[in-house]
Amino acid sequence: MTVRAQRSLVEESAPPQQDSRAVRRRVVQHRRKRIARIEYRREQKWARRRFWILVGTLLLVAVFLSVTIWEQVQSMFGI
Repeated sequence: MTVRAQRSLVEESAPPQQDSRAVRRRVVQHRRKRIARIEYRREQKWARRRFWILVGTLLLVAVFLSVTIWEQVQSMFGI
């Protein structure tokens, strides 16, 4: 019984051995997460820009059509 108790104390006091492949996998995993997060932010930024460019373009087209239609109405009815 005393031998078993001494072994468990020795095993607990020894620092855990780390598998170098496990550490490398974890580093790679965190790097991939960071890269994915950065790329997600970049895609979001470009999506916002595309949205506002599209809204601006549609607004300009709407104004152009409104002015053109108004001029046609004025020329037809002599307003």
